Amino acid sequence: METHIITITLHECSTQYGLSEADVREFIDLGLLDEADRPGAVHGEADHLARLARLHHDLGLSKEAIDIIVAMRQRLVLVQEALARQTARAAQLERYLGGSGPVIDTDL
Repeated sequence: METHIITITLHECSTQYGLSEADVREFIDLGLLDEADRPGAVHGEADHLARLARLHHDLGLSKEAIDIIVAMRQRLVLVQEALARQTARAAQLERYLGGSGPVIDTDL
């Protein structure tokens, strides 16, 4: 899956995602968004900005609740990655024990 990193001004956040400057600044203070090198802009994944806007507007969640949801999502992604590695290792072991292939290091 491709990640699209963007740098967007606070005004563009308001226009494109419906997030006010105050909302964006609170997200930055909570560590949910990264401030860009240039003043009045944020830097991050386009999907992440859209997700924050949906959680804030569509579900009406507080910024603290969004912080918890984002942290849980990050943990879930890490668990999914670990599961994929362990699944690959189990398949590799099954191939090895069955004599159908070489052992390949899957540590990333």
